[in-house]
Amino acid sequence: MDKNTEEFYTRLKVELDMSNTWPALYLFKFIVPSENDNIVRVEQAFDCMGAVIKTTKSKTGKFTSISVDVQVKDSQEIVDKYLEVSTIKGIVSL
Repeated sequence: MDKNTEEFYTRLKVELDMSNTWPALYLFKFIVPSENDNIVRVEQAFDCMGAVIKTTKSKTGKFTSISVDVQVKDSQEIVDKYLEVSTIKGIVSL
């Protein structure tokens, strides 16, 4: 992980801890290219967590937005999930 990425996640963790009490419900939002198994890979990252996942395709169908509502135990779990899905080609975390 490069220095900028590491600093971003460190800042995110601090901000999450300042604005939440744990455990908490957290809404992850992603946009992925609709090709290959991108959507399945995001869904699998939240498998067995009781997540509510909603997907919406763009007008052209090239991209899919994914919203994941899930109970997390702490800010580190959020950072870990973002890092886990960051390996999916073309994913944008919002």
